[in-house]
Amino acid sequence: MKILVVGGGGREHAIVWKLAQSPLVEKIYCAPGNGGIAGLAECVPLKAMDIEGVVEFSRGNGVDMVVVAPDDPLVAGMVDALEEAGIRAFGPRKSAAILEGSKSFSKDLMKKYGIPTAGYEVFDDSSKAVEYLRHQSYPIVVKADGLALGKGVIIAQSFDEASEAVKSMMENKAFGSAGDTVVIEEFLTGPEVSVLAFTDGSTVVPMVSSQDHKRALDNDQGLNTGGMGTFSPSRIYDSQMAEYCMEKIYKPTIEAMNNEGRKFKGVLYFGLIITEDGPKVLEYNARFGDPETQVVLPRLKNDLVEVFNAVIDERLDSLNIEWHDNASVCVIMASGGYPGSYSTGHEISGIEDACKNGGNIVFHAGTRCEDGRYYTAGGRVLGVTAVGASLTDAISRAYDAVKKISFKDMHYRKDIGVK
Repeated sequence: MKILVVGGGGREHAIVWKLAQSPLVEKIYCAPGNGGIAGLAECVPLKAMDIEGVVEFSRGNGVDMVVVAPDDPLVAGMVDALEEAGIRAFGPRKSAAILEGSKSFSKDLMKKYGIPTAGYEVFDDSSKAVEYLRHQSYPIVVKADGLALGKGVIIAQSFDEASEAVKSMMENKAFGSAGDTVVIEEFLTGPEVSVLAFTDGSTVVPMVSSQDHKRALDNDQGLNTGGMGTFSPSRIYDSQMAEYCMEKIYKPTIEAMNNEGRKFKGVLYFGLIITEDGPKVLEYNARFGDPETQVVLPRLKNDLVEVFNAVIDERLDSLNIEWHDNASVCVIMASGGYPGSYSTGHEISGIEDACKNGGNIVFHAGTRCEDGRYYTAGGRVLGVTAVGASLTDAISRAYDAVKKISFKDMHYRKDIGVK
């Protein structure tokens, strides 16, 4: 098979890495890809949002399957366009990707179908939102309704902070049109767990659990980021909790989407918070999470191509999906200043040394390759992933690998996996 993966970050590198292990694969393309992906796939100079370009390239190059990995093209309808052109595509259609594309839609869906989540209100008028905030207890959560690169969520400690967040999103357009509508949500406390699941619209198969570190600095301090590291499995997500989530969250979500005429096929990401009242949904993503994918896929025993085909053909119930009984940790190496302003173009050294241990993989997120050398080209630069017999083992291996890599102004957290 010829497969095209759309996207160019660490998540896409992990997907390409896993697909490349399949004997079913003849050739992999990636659009636009990055410096590391170029070692496994032919990188195509198409932007991830170039729907027409992706369709035309797939037609012209005999592509058998397109894997649409990022949120933006899914929400914009890339899968719909590919299917209309007769091209097999992995990922939800536009009507289902709204589960991530609109927080107000997902909250209303959970409310309608009794899926446990935080209490909330939706506003499309900033003055009404601010007036509502005057009568609330704090902290409180303010969310931009649309896609905001994982940064459209503000946990406000006071009325002043919350009203400033509303004005920033709705009036100053900090996240463009994504902030035209905001969701104001009760603040829940408890540890967070990420569970990604394969689903063909009727069968849902959860993957192994993981936990993400969103804050830029150690001890969960600093600004929110797209993710500074992950580990799998979660220490708190046990079989009893998994059973509860399957019956109260996972299956009901798929059934709710079917009832709404929005069949969801692809990967559905459940962002959970474990409260005193049990697990609740913080958010849905309509695709593989990043960097969660970088710790989950290394633990998958199955051929990923076979899994994708089963999802597309709606025969996931015929597949026995298995996982290695081990642990994995991913430490994100970022450019200094991320998620704020940062410089790029700095040469990276030590990647080969970091990979000499057989359980280590370095996934590229923001890199470019020039004359055999790698240079920084983004905020999150590398995802250094290690697999071990236990979390303690995997943490040790990951940080041993991190120490072998260097580039100017590099920044990473020192406490990934310990929370």
